[in-house]
Amino acid sequence: MVSRPRIRSIVTALCLYVLASLMIGYFGINAYTGSRGINARKDLDVQIAEMTAELSAAKAEREVWQRRVALLKSEKLDPDLLDERARALLNYVDRHDLVMIVRPR
Repeated sequence: MVSRPRIRSIVTALCLYVLASLMIGYFGINAYTGSRGINARKDLDVQIAEMTAELSAAKAEREVWQRRVALLKSEKLDPDLLDERARALLNYVDRHDLVMIVRPR
C-alpha cells in the first residue's frame, strides 16, 4: 500500500514538470516565430531600411523639383528653362534646331 502513494507523487511531479516544460517551449517558440518575435523584428528592420531609402530618394527628387520651380518663378525667371518647358509642352521646335527621331526597339 505504501508504493501507490509514492508512485502517484512521482507521476504527479513528472506531469507538472512536463506541463511546465511544454508551456516554456510554447512561449519560447512564440517569442522566436510569433507576430512580435525575433523573426518579425528582423523583417521590420529590413522594411524600415527599405522605406528609409525610399524616403531619401523622394526627398532628393523633391529638392530637384523645388529648384526647377524656383527657376520658373517670376522674380528670377530662367529664360532657358522657360524655353525648354514651352517647347516640351507645346511640342514646337525652332527652325534652326536639329531634330533626330529615334525609333524604340
